[in-house]
Amino acid sequence: MKLTRRILMAAAAGSVLFSGTAAMAQTELTFWSWRQEDRAFYQDTIKKFQEKNPGITVKFETYAPENYQTILSTALAAGRGPDVIQVRAYGNLETIATPGYLLALDGQNVPELANFPEAALAAETLRADGKVYAVPFAMQAQLVVYNKKIFKDNGLNPPKTWDELMTLAQALKAKNITPFANGTATAWQNETIVGGLLSSMLGKQFEADIVSGKANFTDPRFVSALAKLKDVSQYFSPNFTGVDYPSSQQLFVAGRAAMFAGGSYEVANFKNQNPTLDIGVFPSPVLKAGDQHLIATYYDGGYAVNAKTEKRDAALKFVRFLATPEYGTAFTNTLKNLSPIKGIKIEDPITQEVAKLAENSMSYLMLVRFRYQEPSGSVLLQSNVQKMLAGQQTPEQAAAEINKGIATYYKPFQK
Repeated sequence: MKLTRRILMAAAAGSVLFSGTAAMAQTELTFWSWRQEDRAFYQDTIKKFQEKNPGITVKFETYAPENYQTILSTALAAGRGPDVIQVRAYGNLETIATPGYLLALDGQNVPELANFPEAALAAETLRADGKVYAVPFAMQAQLVVYNKKIFKDNGLNPPKTWDELMTLAQALKAKNITPFANGTATAWQNETIVGGLLSSMLGKQFEADIVSGKANFTDPRFVSALAKLKDVSQYFSPNFTGVDYPSSQQLFVAGRAAMFAGGSYEVANFKNQNPTLDIGVFPSPVLKAGDQHLIATYYDGGYAVNAKTEKRDAALKFVRFLATPEYGTAFTNTLKNLSPIKGIKIEDPITQEVAKLAENSMSYLMLVRFRYQEPSGSVLLQSNVQKMLAGQQTPEQAAAEINKGIATYYKPFQK
């Protein structure tokens, strides 16, 4: 009888142990993202994480970028949503952090936050409480991507000054080569063109003056930069006002245009579509020799934890994994996007060049500074530059409209 009782107790203990192990194996996290094109990379990342954490599985789900924020906000407002969330930065982060949908991160629950520079963490910080709500995932840069073969075949070098850029563009056009693939039909592209071409001309001091209120967007520095953009637009894609973003990408990918003003994130996409492309990058030209070359940078978003998840410990484990130099190195070298994590090893030559250029940068101004309230600086810049390049506004009128919109909420402009 005693033996039977012992056997039963041992069996019961084994059953508890087994059921506990099974329960661990059934801890499934959901992870949402808008990065559909990065699915293969994230699936590989998840595989590596699961090998190190056999009790946790991760289900990766993606949504169309243009619908992502709405789908996510709706789910979170209903008390649902994923356990781990790829979130955008700055103002877009605040729309879901302010209502309390995200778990605050700190040195206790995510010690790996120490792996990031302050500027990266600031992009994922809610201004109202000063707390970090996401682990940053990428630093992006606005610059000029160029086709090295076209430049070499035509005896051209990347321009350093604005005059050199205009001369180069004229020479290309004279040979029936489209200088810039860019079109302006997709509104947001007008902001990337400004960042890619005008940053050096605007300069760090202009940004500092805007932030402090010493200047506003009717400043001659901004107006004259817009005028230069209007001048160079004659070298954009033929009928550029009707050319949308995918069409401008394809023009460059096909080797039918020499340059593309846009983001460093374009490089991997271009190479994936046409592996034979020999691509280089250069910063926006300066107005006069001796001025500082700058690129416009920003932090693209981060990885956050749903405040209402019932799997907090597992979610934090996954987010911590996404904050390690091991992950940052894989992210950078696979996606050719620059991870902000300290201590990463960059293998790709172009990404190394972007990292070097980023040592001299200013903010991607409207996104970093003026995308927190409505009308956002980004929307104002995009729409008014679009009108200006279509000949519907002068640079002075475009600048005035941008300034007028921001002044409705930005007190330094209300003086």
